[in-house]
Amino acid sequence: MWAMNPVFSGLFSALTYGVSDFLAGLASRHDSPLRVVALSHTLSAVALVLLAVGLGQPMPGQTALLWGAGAGLLGMGAVVAFYRALALGPMGAVSVGAGALSAVVPVGAGLLAGESLGRLGSLGALGVLLGTALLSFRPGGAGKEGNSGVGLGLLAGLGFGMFFLLLGQAQSPGVLWVLAAARATSALLSLMIAASTVGLRPRAPALILAAFPGDMLGSLFYLIAVQGGGLALGALFSSLYPAFTTLMAVAVLRERLRAAQWVGVGFALVGAVLLSQR
Repeated sequence: MWAMNPVFSGLFSALTYGVSDFLAGLASRHDSPLRVVALSHTLSAVALVLLAVGLGQPMPGQTALLWGAGAGLLGMGAVVAFYRALALGPMGAVSVGAGALSAVVPVGAGLLAGESLGRLGSLGALGVLLGTALLSFRPGGAGKEGNSGVGLGLLAGLGFGMFFLLLGQAQSPGVLWVLAAARATSALLSLMIAASTVGLRPRAPALILAAFPGDMLGSLFYLIAVQGGGLALGALFSSLYPAFTTLMAVAVLRERLRAAQWVGVGFALVGAVLLSQR
């Protein structure tokens, strides 16, 4: 039922994550990032449970559910930091810094575990990582808040890397239940913290509603890519999400990119093509 080419599922993961991050970043410019996470992850958890029940997915074992819950626990802090970083901006620089680090942790773990990308795949991985590094060059004059945003983005990237690593360990046909465990864990924790600090009444409900499906689908397609092609391949393709966030920021917010950043987009795309031919 969930069989899909890991290349396509990885690219779909990057696309949906990228769009969701752009919308959530906009929401976090009006709302507390903690509130955005609490509400969007609650919506994701409910939607995933309803989908799992409606599609009759088998309940995975306790180990897979615990991997999902652990990923959700680590991922919550990373997402809060990331949304705050996106609110401080610029979105392009923040997202690509996070994207590069989010790939390094699971890719390194996959290679240490014996996964092989092959010659073309290794060149593709280099292209993806080099592309995201070039994308992190941002126009000057971002100011103190912009620099803080980039720093928070890098911290979030490490958290995302651990999230991807833990989530990728849950090898189970019941992927929706695994993701539901991840989102339920982060939702419960963030709801309790938000309710006692910033409150739960949203200021930008439309943006939060628009952002949560992409986050949910991004995680789903990532798990499908990992189960079909391995941890390293799935993480590399999913780590392309900053390109989509960046392009949306350019198109909608009119953020300007330097020539080196456009070269980075090119390297990332060529790297993706090489990975697909490995």
